[in-house]
Amino acid sequence: MKSLLDFPKIARTVALSATVMGVAAAGHVWGFAVAQAAAVQASGSETGGLMSKGASAVGQNVNVTQSMLSNAGKEKGNWLLSGRAYDNQRYSPLTQINARTVKHLVPVAIAQTGYTASFETTPLVVNGVMYATTPMVNKKQALIALNAVTGQTLWKYEYTDGFNQICCGPVNRGATAGNGKVFFLTIDDHLVAVDAKTGQEAWKAEVANPQAGYSETMAPTFYDNMVLIGSAGGEWPIAGFVAAYDANSGKELWRWHSTSDHASWSGDSWKTGGGMTWTTPAVDPERGLLIFATGNPNPDLNGSGRLGDNLYTDSIVALHVKTGKLAWYYQEVPHDVWDYDAVSNVVLFDTMDNGKVVPAAGEAGKTAWFYIVNRDTGKLIRKSEAFDQQKNMFSQPTDKGVDMLPGANGGSEWSPPAYSPLTHMVYILGMNQLMTFTNEKDSPAIPGQIRLGSTFKNVKGGPQNGTFTAIDVNSGKIVWDQHLPQPMMGGALVTAGNLAFTGEGNGSFDAFDAKTGEKLWNFNLGAGVNAPPIAYEVNGKEYIAVAAGGNFQLNFPYGDAIAIFTLSK
Repeated sequence: MKSLLDFPKIARTVALSATVMGVAAAGHVWGFAVAQAAAVQASGSETGGLMSKGASAVGQNVNVTQSMLSNAGKEKGNWLLSGRAYDNQRYSPLTQINARTVKHLVPVAIAQTGYTASFETTPLVVNGVMYATTPMVNKKQALIALNAVTGQTLWKYEYTDGFNQICCGPVNRGATAGNGKVFFLTIDDHLVAVDAKTGQEAWKAEVANPQAGYSETMAPTFYDNMVLIGSAGGEWPIAGFVAAYDANSGKELWRWHSTSDHASWSGDSWKTGGGMTWTTPAVDPERGLLIFATGNPNPDLNGSGRLGDNLYTDSIVALHVKTGKLAWYYQEVPHDVWDYDAVSNVVLFDTMDNGKVVPAAGEAGKTAWFYIVNRDTGKLIRKSEAFDQQKNMFSQPTDKGVDMLPGANGGSEWSPPAYSPLTHMVYILGMNQLMTFTNEKDSPAIPGQIRLGSTFKNVKGGPQNGTFTAIDVNSGKIVWDQHLPQPMMGGALVTAGNLAFTGEGNGSFDAFDAKTGEKLWNFNLGAGVNAPPIAYEVNGKEYIAVAAGGNFQLNFPYGDAIAIFTLSK
């Protein structure tokens, strides 16, 4: 295994190259440690943000048009959306880094953001400029523009959060870009628009009430002059939503509530019924659909006060993107009392159904099944073979407790999978965590207070490991399965170079043969690699980048870095 300590010569080379190119250091980058940061940390306001002093405007054309986004899947060089394209496939058509050359993959920059906490961002890359969001540290979180080759900071917009409540770490999963702006969400429930060239704030809008328990951690999506968002906070007695905002003004255009099928809830339990959407949706422009997954009902583990199927929780949902009206849904787990929320990003692809190629949507569930539905109707086509262990599944929690697999984290957690149109396989991160589920008799809804409905905890001596699995979407069968020493959380990337990338909590960043699952390369970044990797091209050279900052939920070692790799020869 290689690590940063193995590359002092490369570090010196990178530093020399940066000097020759006249790059002014504006942040700490590995290989540039002697350079002082030109940017100073903004003091911020009670709830607001400032661009860092000493920053300069981006020189490149970074105006992302709707035409660029609509054709993002065909665009080789850039990474324009969280899932690379609206289909959320996280598939790159680049081939320079491939199964034959990956042995020469080395780090060329390690950009240290200065925000050391659970780091889950998917960066965007627009014509050589990288946009990355940071976690919240000491009530501050940032959107940073970086040189995508050297890692040097071009500008930084820092936001100071007001009152907030979070269950699972002070995380942010990325930004979206469109019409000359970059948009991101804050933990205290603001949607912020920033000028892509200068880092100056254009507008911000409050989208929810943090006092009630709402928070915002997802990467939003830009589509047709709208910014599409969801909501987090499923452990509080609130109701989830998906909403669209005008990209020019920040005005709300429509809002859909995930507990709006009142007949599937007893009494008025729908008012506090959960069903959050906190991972980035897919968009099907041809059908005019916004397709996403919804979270657990609330309270998580006690269903006695919310009898019924509790629609539209734990579901794959399609809305008409222009209006927010429901098109179809498929519920994975009716009346969930195990926290088996559907939280991994929905992926769009074509699959075989009764001998015909049909448009499909897939979601990797906490249940350890990959669900594939028809994109026109929402009808289930197939569930995959289980990619993680299943034991006592769907047993009712008791006062004494029941041991179950998957545990409350899955299966697959929020980690976005990747899909290759070359192999017709989806690549999924999973975990085996044996947990004991108990229940309680009463779970009253107290405004602003967390409400789980009981407990789930790891079984001492039980399995605590992870999987990285390739599944054939045409059959649902497992093609290969890598077993890893720790639970897997972060995300996947697959490329036309026959490589599948992912990271581990122990700091290992791995590349596998996409067809066979053979591990071909790895590099240790010191902190947990618990974020999705990306691939892009600048001046004809391919790069791979990934954030390494650990994970709050699984207690993986923290860091603050974005690592950038390319071929040494």
